[in-house]
Amino acid sequence: MSKESPARGLAKKAESALESFIFASRWVQAPIYVALILAAVAYAWKSVQELLHLMHDFNGVPESTIMLGILSLVDISMVANLVNMVVVGGYVTFVSRIDFEDNTDRPDWLDHINANTLKVKLAGSLASISAIHLLKSFIAITELTNGQAPMSSNQEKVVFWQAIIHGVFLASMILFAYSERMQRHEDH
Repeated sequence: MSKESPARGLAKKAESALESFIFASRWVQAPIYVALILAAVAYAWKSVQELLHLMHDFNGVPESTIMLGILSLVDISMVANLVNMVVVGGYVTFVSRIDFEDNTDRPDWLDHINANTLKVKLAGSLASISAIHLLKSFIAITELTNGQAPMSSNQEKVVFWQAIIHGVFLASMILFAYSERMQRHEDH
C-alpha cells in the first residue's frame, strides 16, 4: 500500500474545495431570477394600465387605435411569457431542480428543458415580440397613408430596421431550432 504524500492530500482537498465553491456559484443567479420576477410584476401592472387606457373613450376611438392597444396587450403577454421561460427554465437548467410534488399545474415543457431547447424557445419568443412591433408599425403606416399623410424618412428607417431585426430574429430561431434538432438526433 502506498500512502499519499501530505502535499498531494492537501492539493486534492484544495481542488475539492474549489470545485465545491464553483458548483455553489450557480446560486449567484438566484437573485437575478427574483429580480426578473419583480420586473414581471411591474410589467403586469403596465398591462392593467394599458387596458384602462384602451377602455377609456372606447366608443370614440378608431378601430386601428383599438387594434394597436390590443397588440400592445399581446406584446406585454409575450414579454411576460419570455420572462417566465427565462426564470423557470433558467433556474431549472442552471441552478436547481424545482420540487413540484406532483403538482398538476407543472408546465409540460419543463420535462424536456435544457440549454438548447431554452435557446430555441427564447429565440421564438423574441421573433414573436418583434413581429408584434413590426405589425404595430405597419398598422400605424396604414393609418397615416389612409389619411393621405406621407410617411417621413425617419418612419421609413424605423420600419426598415424593424424588418431587418425581425429577419435576424427569425433566422436565429431557425438556426437554433436546426442545431437543437441535430443535437437531439446525434444524442439518439
